[in-house]
Amino acid sequence: MMGKVAFSLLLALVLVNLGLSSERKCVLSGLWKNELGSNMSISAVNADGGFTGLYHTAVTATNKPIQVSPLKGSQKPTSQRKQPTFGFTVTWTFSDSTTVFVGQCFMDDKGKETLKTKWLLREEVRSPGADWKATRVGTNIFTRIK
Repeated sequence: MMGKVAFSLLLALVLVNLGLSSERKCVLSGLWKNELGSNMSISAVNADGGFTGLYHTAVTATNKPIQVSPLKGSQKPTSQRKQPTFGFTVTWTFSDSTTVFVGQCFMDDKGKETLKTKWLLREEVRSPGADWKATRVGTNIFTRIK
C-alpha cells in the first residue's frame, strides 16, 4: 500500500512539473550579454510587441570611443508564442553605421533563456563603387544577466 501511495505522489509531482514547464515563456525584456561581451537592456514589450532599449557594444571597427546606443524593435506577441521571434535596429551614436538584428528567444528545459540572432551592419560609404564592402553579416548568442 505504501508503495502505491509513494508512486502516486511521485507521478503527481512529475505531472505538476510538466504542467509548470510547459507554461514558461521566453521573455525578451531585461539585461543580456553576448559571447563578445556586448550588453543590452530591453524595456518591457508593449501590447503591440514594440520595445526600446540600449546597446553597449564591446567591439567596433571605428577608432572613435564606443558609446551606448539606442535600439528599437518589435517581437511577435508572446501570448501567441512561447519562444517568440523578434527584430531590432541599433543606430550607433559613435559611427556612421546601423545594425539590424533578427532572432528568436529560446528557453531550455531548465528555464535558461537565450537569444539567438543574426545581424547585418551597414556602414556609410562614399560612393556606389564602395557598396560591395559596406555590409557585414554575423551572428550573436545572448544570455540573460538579469
